[in-house]
Amino acid sequence: MARPRVRSGGGLAALAYTLRKGREAGGVISLYRRLRSNNACKTCALGMGGQSGGMVNEAGHFPEVCKKSIQAQAGDMARTISERFFARTPIAEMAAASAAEFERLGRLAFPVIAEEGDTHFRRISWDEALQRTVEALRDASPDQTFFYASGRSSNEAAYLLQLIARAYGTNNVHNCSYYCHAASGVALGKVYGSGTSSVVLDDLDRADLALVIGANPASNHPRLITKLINLRRRGGRVMVINPLRELGLEKFRVPSDWRSMLLGSKISDLYLQPHVGGDVALLKGILKALAEIDAVDTSFVSACTEGWEEVEKDLSASQWPELEAASGVTRAEMADAARMLASAERGISMWAMGLTHHVHGVDNVLALANLSLARGWLGNAGAGLLPIRGHSNVQGVGSCGVSPKLKAAFAEKMEEAYGFRMPTGEGQDTYSSMTAAHEGAIRACILLGGNLFASNPDRLWASNALRRIGMSCSITTKLNEGHVHGRGRTAVILPALARDEEAQATTQESMFNFVRLSDGGTPAVRGEMRSEVDIISSIAEGVLPSRVFDWSSLRSHSKLREEISKVVPGYAALGSIEDGGEFQIDGRTFHEPRFSTDHGRAVFHVTPLPDFDPAEGEFRLMTLRSEGQFNTVVYEEEDLYRGNSRRDVVMMSEEDARSLGVGEGDRVVVESETGSMVAVAAIAQIRPGSIAMYYPEANAIVPRRLDERSKTPAFKSICVKVRPLAETAQSVA
Repeated sequence: MARPRVRSGGGLAALAYTLRKGREAGGVISLYRRLRSNNACKTCALGMGGQSGGMVNEAGHFPEVCKKSIQAQAGDMARTISERFFARTPIAEMAAASAAEFERLGRLAFPVIAEEGDTHFRRISWDEALQRTVEALRDASPDQTFFYASGRSSNEAAYLLQLIARAYGTNNVHNCSYYCHAASGVALGKVYGSGTSSVVLDDLDRADLALVIGANPASNHPRLITKLINLRRRGGRVMVINPLRELGLEKFRVPSDWRSMLLGSKISDLYLQPHVGGDVALLKGILKALAEIDAVDTSFVSACTEGWEEVEKDLSASQWPELEAASGVTRAEMADAARMLASAERGISMWAMGLTHHVHGVDNVLALANLSLARGWLGNAGAGLLPIRGHSNVQGVGSCGVSPKLKAAFAEKMEEAYGFRMPTGEGQDTYSSMTAAHEGAIRACILLGGNLFASNPDRLWASNALRRIGMSCSITTKLNEGHVHGRGRTAVILPALARDEEAQATTQESMFNFVRLSDGGTPAVRGEMRSEVDIISSIAEGVLPSRVFDWSSLRSHSKLREEISKVVPGYAALGSIEDGGEFQIDGRTFHEPRFSTDHGRAVFHVTPLPDFDPAEGEFRLMTLRSEGQFNTVVYEEEDLYRGNSRRDVVMMSEEDARSLGVGEGDRVVVESETGSMVAVAAIAQIRPGSIAMYYPEANAIVPRRLDERSKTPAFKSICVKVRPLAETAQSVA
């Protein structure tokens, strides 16, 4: 079994890493100054920075910083890519680079283009780059285009992007959340009428229990670990549900906390390891066990919810042997979990893509919500549901309209404000645009940040789809795999400023529905980078009639905020945010048992067991991120907490490795209906029958299957076969 170089998450290794990244960024002092600037954190959506200064959370606590923040900031302070690099490096050679190698190239400092048949990217002027983009949009019809945004963008840029798209005539407007937490939004909308978290940050300080399922905050949201440690110090408890036993979810050393740093902090009180894809069965089993010990809050259920009777009947019809077999967890373990939940007065359930990346992702979240409702953990302080969102403004991007369908009130106010008719018909979601591209139906697209290519299942299909687009315009700070494998036949790449380099202030929304102002600053490197708002305005100015918009006004972030405050639901306070610096969005979080459904009650939902039953000899595959990674960005090849020094690994249990006749470091072939990959066996503490591989590399064997309700691809619950490489070679011979 691989042995990690550390015995806990965080600690001295995190401090040493900070010093190393500081040197790479031109000095620890320079890095510290940029981290301390009045700007929201660039990484996860937990919320940090703003007018209270960087490294400060929403409650004003300092220092609040994590390895992800440092990685992102240091990356933006890296060297720039030279014109000589593009001249000497063919596109074919760039295509062989890994995600980590792209990240190490540094910042893009000037526009580049590659046309059909070109062997190299070449530098072009801003005028030429913008003109080529404008011409492509003019030549295409609105239904032959799409506009995509990542969660990196500001509210101002996101609002402007969707405004321009709709004035141009298309609802093909979407963002990266379709490939991460869309299942959460759909499910929560059904439960309490709002698709976002029901809690605020302060609720984490009032909870008695945290249920962490399908998430690894020790690697992906380290500052959330501090909240879990504090919860346990108050006498609370933490339950973790994850097929893979994660080092950082067992013990963590928070560098800013001397007690934690010196002694280490235990994280989990109970750790359950279900089968990959066994979450609905497990959550139903725990709920059934709760009912059997009379731990359902019947007064809350009766007064504040609907649908319990149907769920109760479904539980009665569910047999324990079936729930045990489907979940991989024993009845006794589920009873232990039920007793722990029953002992807590206030609990918060939190999750990430471990729940949403399944064909049954919506049902996973609904099953978890049923547990919270049964305990009365909704509509009161210190209790609720918390989707752990992975990018710092992915929620704000959606709030500001980067979605194929706007709420009626939003659309009506847009028409009133700008005097044009909104395009009719439902726009494409992200996967629908990919399908249209594969069919040759997309002639132009605008990509505001992110890596759409690497975010898709079936890498070969995704590359073929994007390569069939007539023109792709990417607005980015750095190059990634998508700019090579996912470029259009003509590919224009435009360099953007990071949010803490903007000359004008921007705003971002955290996963707690909290909006902050970021001051901006000066560029960390020299180059021709421009503001995202300026880039979008410049493109639109060449496409749309000048009589429709005042472009000088739309280039002003403060003017944009005034317009957003009049149009976007819940954002009325944005117009005066420069006076206060931050605000909580009304109507999304609940501290009284009155919800945003038509009848004001929260709703239980029956969740049938998924039709997921691997055949004899098949494994259940899940793809996941490493400790040295953020979304599709790979900063380090090593996964410090899992002991893997490379990314082409398949993590499996000792039991499964023995059955295959392989050991640590042996090469194997992993095969799905989509394709096969050669990988290296890594023995891990994972539920037997389940295996794990790294995203996005393993996307090559991820089939194109969706959760139909959320349109989220299933990057987990994948049936695969694993064979020793030598055995495969013999069978071929």
